[in-house]
Amino acid sequence: MPTRVLVIEDDGSIRDSLLDLLEAEDYAARGSENGLIGLRLVDEFKPELIICDIMMPELDGYGVYDRLQANPATALIPFIFLTAKADRADQRHGMSLGADDYVTKPFTRQEILQTIERQLTKRESLSKRFDAKRQELIQSIALSLPHELRTPLSGIKTGASVITETIDSMSTADIKNIVNIIYQSAERLEHFIVNYLTFAELEIVLNDPVRLSLLRARTCGSARLVIKQAAHTAAGRARRDSDLWLNLGDAAVGMADLHLSKLVDELVSNACKFSAAGQPIELSTRTVDGWYVFTVVDHGRGMTPQQIADIGAYMQFERKLHEQQGTGLGLTIVRRLMDVYNGEMTVNSVYGSSTTVEIKLLIR
Repeated sequence: MPTRVLVIEDDGSIRDSLLDLLEAEDYAARGSENGLIGLRLVDEFKPELIICDIMMPELDGYGVYDRLQANPATALIPFIFLTAKADRADQRHGMSLGADDYVTKPFTRQEILQTIERQLTKRESLSKRFDAKRQELIQSIALSLPHELRTPLSGIKTGASVITETIDSMSTADIKNIVNIIYQSAERLEHFIVNYLTFAELEIVLNDPVRLSLLRARTCGSARLVIKQAAHTAAGRARRDSDLWLNLGDAAVGMADLHLSKLVDELVSNACKFSAAGQPIELSTRTVDGWYVFTVVDHGRGMTPQQIADIGAYMQFERKLHEQQGTGLGLTIVRRLMDVYNGEMTVNSVYGSSTTVEIKLLIR
């Protein structure tokens, strides 16, 4: 299947020449005369590489690039700036934004083809690296399954066995205590299964454009209500409901209610897990430039810069130093939800003191 290349260029003769050249080299090429039309074609044509002029009416090349970078679905498309300017300051500006390459007009056939080939090769290399990371993630999950399934099952089995064998000689208090252990083990098992299935679902959705588009069209009508209910549920499980400090405004946001509830549950559960009872867990919201910004702050263990960088790599921080239940999959799920719904996640932490997680969701 030919590689799809989008050319965004307001000069008709240059645009047509590039399209003819690309088609002659067996690329599937489409053209646009300005940045706004080009952005619409990105959604329709789904290019694997973009060549874009800088100086254009309606929306210039820098504006096109910025909008593509703001969307996780298009941020990794190789992007080549095309301009008549030979000024090195202009070139440095384009590259400082993060563009993959820069070609100055007039250019030769060899120059443009070599630039395209170089960026496609680079993209293929990055894709292989991402695939390798994903395989590592899947392997990590597979390796953790026996422990994460057997530990709670053992608690359930042992508790049930004790009651079965000694119930006639047990006090009501002893029975209640063992039943509580069984219940907690069942809750842990249920939480792991839900997280595992949620992670698998999100990985499938991110590779299915139709399902991804349908999910991105979903709206939560009252973010405040969903956040409040999910926060109290999560804190209640940890017997930390009195530690919640809520300062929540409301908005309709671009995320399904179920997924927003899951996101809040994981963030509040982590805040409870990594801070001591009695320490406040602060939840607040604000609206900024079309974003609904949701923040969770705990005053607990904190995270190192490397631990923050590793979020999404399916690991459990400091397992040996701080033994804990769970696989550490929760923050990976939150990160994946941001990818699905075009949101943003920022983690700031002072190790040994506090952690702040900021979530940005689009307002509908």
